[in-house]
Amino acid sequence: MTAIPKIVVQAEDFDQSAEIHAMTSGNKDIGAVATFSGLCRSEGESLNALELEHYPGMAEAEIERSAKEACTRWPIDGLTVIHRYGVIQPGEQIVLVIATSRHRDAAFDGARYVMDFLKSNAPFWKKEHRVDGKPAGWVDAKESDEQAKNRWQ
Repeated sequence: MTAIPKIVVQAEDFDQSAEIHAMTSGNKDIGAVATFSGLCRSEGESLNALELEHYPGMAEAEIERSAKEACTRWPIDGLTVIHRYGVIQPGEQIVLVIATSRHRDAAFDGARYVMDFLKSNAPFWKKEHRVDGKPAGWVDAKESDEQAKNRWQ
């Protein structure tokens, strides 16, 4: 049976421990939990905040597409993806990917696959608000993110 991914896009912060507990509680066949948590960096103390915008509905659909693909590629028991939007301060959480499986390789690969596709395909835009008061600027897509996604082809 293929896992049904949980996809959430929200402004509020999330509790990693609670999310892991919800996925593992009562399932004694899970042998691995792989997580990725993305945090807002200060960029050497130059960043005051990061503002994330998304395309509602489309962002969730794109994340779900890659999550479902991960669940068909690997024997994943559970998959949760939470991505925040709004103004996020350095040190705060932005994204969480949790994959559970009987074995570590499937959990690691599933979580990494989802994150690699999320970075390149999900419609999120980042605007940096700088400490020095310079006008906020949009962050360009990175070639390294596209290369990470392409490794799975």
